[in-house]
Amino acid sequence: MTSESMKPKILIVDDTPANLVAMRRLLAHSGAQLFEATSGNQALALCLDHEFALILLDVNMPDMDGFEVASLLGDTEHLSGTPIIFVTAAYADDLNRLKGYHSGAVDYIAKPINDVILQSKVRVFLELHSARMKLREAMAELADRNEELQREIAERKLIETMVRHQASHDPLTGLPNRILFRDRLQGAIQRANRHHISFALACIDIDGFKGVNDRHGHAAGDALLQEIASRLPTHLRSNDTVARLGGDEFALVLEEIDDPQMALQLCEKLCAALGEPYSLRVNGERVEVRVGASIGIAPYTPSGQADAEEQLMQAADNAMYEAKRNGKNRCVLART
Repeated sequence: MTSESMKPKILIVDDTPANLVAMRRLLAHSGAQLFEATSGNQALALCLDHEFALILLDVNMPDMDGFEVASLLGDTEHLSGTPIIFVTAAYADDLNRLKGYHSGAVDYIAKPINDVILQSKVRVFLELHSARMKLREAMAELADRNEELQREIAERKLIETMVRHQASHDPLTGLPNRILFRDRLQGAIQRANRHHISFALACIDIDGFKGVNDRHGHAAGDALLQEIASRLPTHLRSNDTVARLGGDEFALVLEEIDDPQMALQLCEKLCAALGEPYSLRVNGERVEVRVGASIGIAPYTPSGQADAEEQLMQAADNAMYEAKRNGKNRCVLART
């Protein structure tokens, strides 16, 4: 951007060439770019292409006088704030002066023009324009900074959400981890005690998982855990919790289970689904494997005991080991 293009712009509108020459001479050292128009239409056309710091507008012009030009500029939203000084021989006429102010003029200069008055008024309006431009730049910078700040806040919130998710979810399967599972279990116990409802806890151990790891490698084991994790929620209800506790151990919180047999039937369907074949993609190849699941189920009824959570976990764990002792790939309901 050149220094000339950065200067403020003044539009001089007068249908008399001699007046334009005189104004040009008087404002030659004002520090502004000077534009000239000899008619109202030409002035309006220039205003559409340029942003003027000030318009010096002759009142008496043929076809379209200064009042009409000022009114049209005032009716155009992005031009209405442009300051207009009327240059007229009728300055002493109160009616004309009042009409000019109603048309949008901010000041008057009488003809014949006093050099000092003209230069003084122009200097004031150029200073006002400079202050307005600085304010506009400051507001634009503030808007940019605010937008940048909003982006930073959004990015920080996203990172915080990701960190919280990583802290409470298993990185391999995406399921809730042991920390979030215990929180969900405590919440289920509190709701059960408060509302006198029942639920069930199920502990799952995958039968044959070690054999898949030994035969096909850890990549196959990881792929199998991911497939198991994707099957588990599809056979449960939306308000149930599925978690990976570690290794090949999973746990379920089955909400609002009034009848222990209902929990048993639900887990038997889940056991059958987990026993279906898995087609794993390992190192670019397909590997077909089958595993089973031993599931221990412990119903919870409101008790108010301080160690209810530990007792429930122990009961479900014992039932799961009983399932393993009795042949694996089955469900066992804890003794109550």
